[in-house]
Amino acid sequence: MVIYGVALLAGCLLAGVFVGDILGQLIGVQANVGGVGIAMILLIVLSDLIRKRGGLKPLTRQGVLFWSGIYIPIVVAMAAKQNVIAAVKGGPAAILAGVAAVGVSFLLVPALSRLGPEPPAPAEEGGEEADPASATGEGAP
Repeated sequence: MVIYGVALLAGCLLAGVFVGDILGQLIGVQANVGGVGIAMILLIVLSDLIRKRGGLKPLTRQGVLFWSGIYIPIVVAMAAKQNVIAAVKGGPAAILAGVAAVGVSFLLVPALSRLGPEPPAPAEEGGEEADPASATGEGAP
């Protein structure tokens, strides 16, 4: 199961790193800008598209879910190696960009949650009605 989905993950990672490098060059930074995040978004979008078209067998779908789940710690580990101190010393732009990204993320949560299917209606509380015979004591030995 684990090996399934590795090609999709690798392709998304390569595409994301490539786009991140181009973004870095466009804004004049000699670094990858958001490549891993772009790769994560590509993985989510592509796996969902393939799944909706019936292209993923159940075993492959489990492998993609596994790699999607393990991808977040990989992103955290890659982000941890960034030189945050140098970025903050470089000026307020890094702090402003971080605050803006978090703010936009918070604002997008309600919009993105509306895109999913409606949750099932909750079951009525109270359960089954009591048996009238047991309430009156009839039928007891």
